[in-house]
Amino acid sequence: MEERKVKIAKDLLKIKAVFFSPDKPFTWASGIKSPVYCDNRLTLTAPDVRNDVENGLAEAIKENYPEVEVLMGTSTAGIAHAAIVGHITGLPMGYVRSGAKDHGRQNQIEGKLEKGQKVVVVEDLISTGGSVLEVVDVLRAAGAEVLGIASIFTYGMKKGLQRLKEADVKNVSLTDFDVIAEVAAAEGYIEKEDVERLIKFRNDPSDESWIK
Repeated sequence: MEERKVKIAKDLLKIKAVFFSPDKPFTWASGIKSPVYCDNRLTLTAPDVRNDVENGLAEAIKENYPEVEVLMGTSTAGIAHAAIVGHITGLPMGYVRSGAKDHGRQNQIEGKLEKGQKVVVVEDLISTGGSVLEVVDVLRAAGAEVLGIASIFTYGMKKGLQRLKEADVKNVSLTDFDVIAEVAAAEGYIEKEDVERLIKFRNDPSDESWIK
């Protein structure tokens, strides 16, 4: 496993930004039972972890998208991360609303964005990919060249991976579901035999046979 992925996984587990509970699953708004709870907003209130995350995003963007000209955060979770990474890298940033404002200039994209500019979308987590791809669509419609996404965490769900592929969008995540599951087992957050159950959920969230 990559050193950065393991480090971020340990950080997220430590502050319970990603919390595994395979024996007492959470219920998503869709009704799906999940063994994992994710709230990467908690990284903002943990300064040491926040530093690791923001520096990690800055490094990942430089490594994978060296031509980037503008960072665009997703609303609302990606806004703070895009702002902090923009400060670290010296890049301009803005964000994309979930919908256009109903007043003023009725903007959906906040911040200056010129047609043809090379953009990286900053997101906190990716599951099925629907919301972040809506942001990509808005930016492309405005004439931006979207180089890809930089995210903190991704589930690696088949539906999400397929959607990103179909939209021709690259995603680089600091860590992912498989790494965090392995680290959680190694660090004693869950039992080692739970990893197989977690991966089964990741492969097909609608199949609840992983629940004991």
